[in-house]
Amino acid sequence: MTDKTYNVLFLCTGNSARSILAESILAKDGEGRFKAFSAGSQPKGEVNAHALKELETLGYPSTGFSSKSWEAFAAPDAPEMDFIFTVCDSAAGEACPVWIGHPVTAHWGVEDPAAVVGTEVEIQRAFAQAARFLKNRISAFLSLPITSIDRLALEQRLAQIGRMEGSTITEGESA
Repeated sequence: MTDKTYNVLFLCTGNSARSILAESILAKDGEGRFKAFSAGSQPKGEVNAHALKELETLGYPSTGFSSKSWEAFAAPDAPEMDFIFTVCDSAAGEACPVWIGHPVTAHWGVEDPAAVVGTEVEIQRAFAQAARFLKNRISAFLSLPITSIDRLALEQRLAQIGRMEGSTITEGESA
């Protein structure tokens, strides 16, 4: 086993909901083996209050988050990422910055709970579902033998994780 702490960046367009959920879940569940970050291609500038409420409900950190541009992680003084996961389809299709160190990437698309229009219960249900799908993916990621498998096998496993329940990728598509 290695003492390395892996840096993981979760990307979404607005960096206000799904990427924030994923950042918090990995920060806690990664137990110091991973340092989690999140960013967006077009950050909203504020974190969605429903995302923070869902994190609090689940017992995850819900403070200290901000909606920021992915350019912050492409700067020369930014931490070098080991893994980058897109959690929304639009961010996955955009031209990303060039990442230092050639991190392993995968698409883990989940429907946007912030796009749900309805009653407070329907909105809360959408955030709970997104958090559950992300937590399931992160749990599968944490179970991978990262230090003992080659990059190609790791990329294939991460792509499989992206197709778990709740995926926005339809059968036959690739990430």
